Amino acid sequence: MTLPDIHRTIDAVWRIESARLIASLTRLVRDVGLAEDLAQGALVAALEQWPQAGIPDKPGAWLMATAKHHAIDQIRRNVRLERKTEEMGRDLELEQAIGVPEETDSDEDMGDDLLRLIFIACHPILSKDARLALTLRLLGGLTTDEIARAFLVPEPTIAQRIVRAKRTLSEAHVPFEVPMGTERVDRLSSVLEVIYLIFNEGYSATAGDEWMRPALCEDALRLGRILAELMPNETEVHGLVALMEIQASRLRARVGPSGEAIPLLEQNRGRWDQLLIQRGFAALIRAESVGGALGPYRLQAAIAACHAQARNPEDTNWERIAALYDALAQVTPSPIVELNRAVAVAMAFGPAAGLEIVDTLTSEPALKSYHLLPSVRGDLLAKLGRFNEAGEEFKRAASLTRNARERELLLERAAMMMKGKTE
Repeated sequence: MTLPDIHRTIDAVWRIESARLIASLTRLVRDVGLAEDLAQGALVAALEQWPQAGIPDKPGAWLMATAKHHAIDQIRRNVRLERKTEEMGRDLELEQAIGVPEETDSDEDMGDDLLRLIFIACHPILSKDARLALTLRLLGGLTTDEIARAFLVPEPTIAQRIVRAKRTLSEAHVPFEVPMGTERVDRLSSVLEVIYLIFNEGYSATAGDEWMRPALCEDALRLGRILAELMPNETEVHGLVALMEIQASRLRARVGPSGEAIPLLEQNRGRWDQLLIQRGFAALIRAESVGGALGPYRLQAAIAACHAQARNPEDTNWERIAALYDALAQVTPSPIVELNRAVAVAMAFGPAAGLEIVDTLTSEPALKSYHLLPSVRGDLLAKLGRFNEAGEEFKRAASLTRNARERELLLERAAMMMKGKTE
């Protein structure tokens, strides 16, 4: 095996094992920052030793053993960790002395550790940006540079966010545990929000030259699937997975040969990934079998399922989608939900009905810089034959978006309105 092949193998092993490694180490040292440092130290050791010694039969166990040995050394060296030495040093040294196999941690223990790490990385004490960065770092196995490139943010900014996030968690003495009772509901909501934010940034990039960043969608899907297995009785977890699976099925159809954006109703549905759609349907059935109140992700998954079930755009059950958006507006009222509801109402009952809802949103402060508001309004005005007004709305939408591909699409539509006006 060549050196590049070994490095690719190490990278693949790290992506697979890093989250479980950091989770198990966090349980031992009770400090997520220290746990990540220990895991990184094990990775460095692998990069140094595996090219000469070869890839071990159980690379994950090797990394864990190396990280634990580093933990023992650090505890012995650092007097500031004297209390931790008393709490865990003897256990680790005993484990080393009697030769307990490193893989003796049960799958259940690893699952519990991983679930605890997910809740820590997504803790609401952290800002949204910090939660996103820390989750991708600890659970996605991404480097600081990869996260920075994914969000088009300078690498030092991401590094600072991660350092501050770990410091905040340490100073707040956030316990390494899965929350219970009423706190569990709020904390789970934060976890689901972070995963879906990662997915959405991949699905519709907020800035840059690319319409999508599929790697982020894959990271979010992987996290969602893991969470669904760790929390099988949470209906909204399965709802989120269903939503992401179905939306991800459209990725290949969302861009043209030159990378141009293709709207939903203009996509070639033959390019939709049927395996992902079936996985999404299965997750939605699983969510429904768990029962409980309809939440926002389960409702959005049901909407996505309506689109997936229609072989052609004209077969879409827009009346059902509008009804589902009515329910969503009751569960999580927001201007953005209302805007999406307006689109569904327009498709079900005519553009005038949709425009009536949109016009009530034009003074909403939360939508002042939201490019999709003028974009939707322009679309409805065009359907009503008000081309001049529609063109102005598309131009305004183009000025608000930070995504180059989306800007191109909106300016093309503005130009089409001028053409429609003269014909």
